[in-house]
Amino acid sequence: MESNFNQVCSRLFYSGLLVAMVTDRDGVVILKSSVCDEAKEAMIEPTMPTKFTIANNQASKLGLEHNKSIISVYEQYQVIQLDQSPLIITVIANSKANTGLFMNLGNDLLKLTEPLVNALNE
Repeated sequence: MESNFNQVCSRLFYSGLLVAMVTDRDGVVILKSSVCDEAKEAMIEPTMPTKFTIANNQASKLGLEHNKSIISVYEQYQVIQLDQSPLIITVIANSKANTGLFMNLGNDLLKLTEPLVNALNE
């Protein structure tokens, strides 16, 4: 699964992808693919998935049913997080990159990690 994960992610590094990772809700990294490990460690702090969980729960209280993803755009980066309960898929890219491209990547990663999710839910 790790080689497939890296293969899917590596084709988008030239398009602005910096980091893609799969974590549990506590921030434990299960799969990760990045352009340069040392430059990205600050971006993948363990509290990011827990913040997503809190924001996701709050957004769901708006009465718009269950929230499946959150996109945050900052000055230098965009962060796309998708709920794959009990896992969280996080994609971090350059802020000027095509957001739709990375939403599609997130959907590809949802399909790729489905066997892992099924095993964890058993």
